[in-house]
Amino acid sequence: MNFKFFPHTEDDIRSMLNTCGEQKLEDLYKDIPEELVFKREYALPDAMSEVEVRRFFDDLGSYNVPLTCFVGAGCYDHYSPAVVNDMVRRSEFLTSYTPYQAEISQGTLQYIFEYQSMMAELTGMEVSNASMYDGCTATAEAMMMAVANAKKRNKVLISDTVNPIVIRVVETYAKFHGVEVVRIAAENGVTSRADFEAKIAQDDVAGVIVATPNFYGILEDYTGWADLCHEHKALLIMNCVASALGVIKTPAEWGADVAVGDGQSLGIPMNFGGPYVGFLCTSKKLIRKMPGRIVGATTDADGKRTFVLTLQAREQHIRREKATSNICSNESLMALYVTIYMSLMGKQGLREVNEMGYSGAHYLAEQLCATGKFEMAYPDKPFLNEFAIKTTLDVDDVQSQCLCAGIQAGLKIADDTLLMCVTEARSKAEIDALVDQVKQLIEEEN
Repeated sequence: MNFKFFPHTEDDIRSMLNTCGEQKLEDLYKDIPEELVFKREYALPDAMSEVEVRRFFDDLGSYNVPLTCFVGAGCYDHYSPAVVNDMVRRSEFLTSYTPYQAEISQGTLQYIFEYQSMMAELTGMEVSNASMYDGCTATAEAMMMAVANAKKRNKVLISDTVNPIVIRVVETYAKFHGVEVVRIAAENGVTSRADFEAKIAQDDVAGVIVATPNFYGILEDYTGWADLCHEHKALLIMNCVASALGVIKTPAEWGADVAVGDGQSLGIPMNFGGPYVGFLCTSKKLIRKMPGRIVGATTDADGKRTFVLTLQAREQHIRREKATSNICSNESLMALYVTIYMSLMGKQGLREVNEMGYSGAHYLAEQLCATGKFEMAYPDKPFLNEFAIKTTLDVDDVQSQCLCAGIQAGLKIADDTLLMCVTEARSKAEIDALVDQVKQLIEEEN
């Protein structure tokens, strides 16, 4: 039987079998034990027409119930301008494949160069790599950078106020690389300065990982942390919410050595959890310890501006024992996505996005507290657009009540505590609708 999309003709197959000394294709599998051979018909559905396929997936999609989202915790519902989707769907960009032969893909190299330039400016750091898979693995790779830089130290401190999902990935990387991960305790929603000072003073730490904003949405004060890390020959690594860097103090301003995080908050839709894009930015002195790749600008033989890979630290490109990591980059489509988003928004746009999220989050917090059934978990701590709030109501009942109205009311992080988030995508009417559902629950209980 001939199949027009199969590369081998009947003559090709016959020639191959003659070379192998076999009569038919089935003979190639004769070494497989008879009891392991699959002998039933495949459980494949009947063929469908294009219309039937579309109808099938439309029906399947109807099971998804769109919710008004007040959850953050590392994944944020930001608005993305329509032009971003339109541009990334262009045929020259729309692929999930990493451009290994990037020298012949100048358009790809150019947008990666632009991505690096924007991320370096956003974080205040000197260099950015060509993107990474996600924020969790980027943080784990930064941990490995710290250990490689310290050479004889294999202990890394990580704050308990870092997102628990990030901590788990870091610990997984550490387990299989022989790195000891030690937690820095949290006090009143922020990293304990006393615990940090006591542990860094032991002079056996390669790096320290903290978050800004932290898991509870709090903007922590890291004044003097970088100096103390450097005094004890350790690197300071900051896990950041990318969008927030448009208004808060940058990792560079805190004196951090490495800035990492997820770029999802730069307009990438939530997409049921991915794909996203991780970023890793650092100083020039650490560039040789950095995983991934860097695209640089130069001139060709005719004096025209062109782009090249100026650093490739993966074992695919260099000797295995010299590689810093086996990670190369994100699939880069998401890097293009955030590059277009940042180009469109600009500094003023990012500021306005954060101002709207700030106003909405503080309004929601005030309205919930006004019911008398809620209080801020950390009332004296500053927050941007995400906050932890305690309630005397049953948290499960609050979420169920809101769910019935199509509202996802925060993330339950303790028996009496919700982590709430408001972005510029949430309107005042949507916030009021959440508060109304809470008030209805209170009335029903009374």
